[in-house]
Amino acid sequence: MLVVVVMFVAAKLAVAAKELVVAGYFGTGEVVDAFLIAFLLPLFFINVLADSFSAAMMPTYIHTRDSAGLLAANQLFSSILMIGALFLVIATIGIGLLAPVLLPLLGSGFDKANLALSLSLFYWLLPVLLLTGIARLYSMAMNASERFAAVALLPAVTPVCAVIFLVSMADKWGIHALAAGTLLGSLAELAILAMLAKKRDIPLLPRWYGMSEELGAVVGQYGPVVASALLMSGTVLVDQTMAAMLAPGSLAALNYANKVIAVIMGVGAMAIGTVILPYFSRMISVNDWDGVKNTFNTYARLILIVSIPLSAVLFLLAEPIVKILFERGEFSVEDTQLVGQVLSFYALQIPFYVLGILSVRLISSIKENQILMWGTAISLVLNICLNYIFMSWIGVAGIALSTACVYAVSLLYLSLMLSKKMQLLKQYDSN
Repeated sequence: MLVVVVMFVAAKLAVAAKELVVAGYFGTGEVVDAFLIAFLLPLFFINVLADSFSAAMMPTYIHTRDSAGLLAANQLFSSILMIGALFLVIATIGIGLLAPVLLPLLGSGFDKANLALSLSLFYWLLPVLLLTGIARLYSMAMNASERFAAVALLPAVTPVCAVIFLVSMADKWGIHALAAGTLLGSLAELAILAMLAKKRDIPLLPRWYGMSEELGAVVGQYGPVVASALLMSGTVLVDQTMAAMLAPGSLAALNYANKVIAVIMGVGAMAIGTVILPYFSRMISVNDWDGVKNTFNTYARLILIVSIPLSAVLFLLAEPIVKILFERGEFSVEDTQLVGQVLSFYALQIPFYVLGILSVRLISSIKENQILMWGTAISLVLNICLNYIFMSWIGVAGIALSTACVYAVSLLYLSLMLSKKMQLLKQYDSN
């Protein structure tokens, strides 16, 4: 976990540096809103289609590798790679055709010029869906082999490329330089991951080996995981769409604050989430329920000890932090006040979010992903309702406050369902 933390910090610092450069060039201007809406659909389908395979596949992949050998596990991965690539191609073509209809709905508060800019940026960014989606599948296989460091560091490549393009081309290309850098970075990440996977004897090309029992198990879990990811990513879609309905610059302010909190939360959440899933899966495969309980409780205590004071500090010092990070160039004092308010409310979610990641990984390991599906359905409905209530009270900062409340309710639901399911599994194993 410590190795992943170090690498992930480096990657997130690269992301943060990119946001600082973007803020310096464009502030909270409408062109940033246009870019975010343009990138919304590709990111949505990456999270729904590609990331879902990791949660659905890893437990079965590890069990197959340990029980039937590496060859059987690689055949399973090749078949899933074919299914995943097919889904990603269909999604890329589908949203490409529907973009002229979907983008005006997502950017309902935009004028015609900003909508046209969003559509132009969207077509630059659309290939990222296919490139990053396939890269995520390779990352899953690498993590299952407990090769965490390189996978954790690689997300630094795309923001570095974006910064290079912004610095060199922003005066000529404007916000399109950010789109070009993002596209090139995604291609570079995929190429590097493919080389790393080849060294680990992980298949690079999709190949169909037929519907085996193991593949059937993955497909059976994939449905609930996709539904869960669809609903969870739907909350992000809802948040950004509703922010676009507010005053110009609201969506950009929400994004800047979210990037700051993502760097902080991601260090713990992604490190824990990445490392813990293979170990949970291995302990469950040998029915080591005491080991699962002890591991879960140890990480939960560590999360609470670190996250609660961190959340309090960020809540109190949000505006000075934003001032230090962003206030230069086109990013004004008024922008600092707005982003600082959003960040202070976003900070409240940290303990709930990180504990939720730990719970989600354990639920995926015991292959009870339908729990996640229903939990995210509840969260999505609650998120929409709370967004409307809090937006009318404090504007875009209300969306951040709504997020914190939703994660608190989601954690309560996951904890209750997980406790109940673990007791049943332990009793069944004893009998």
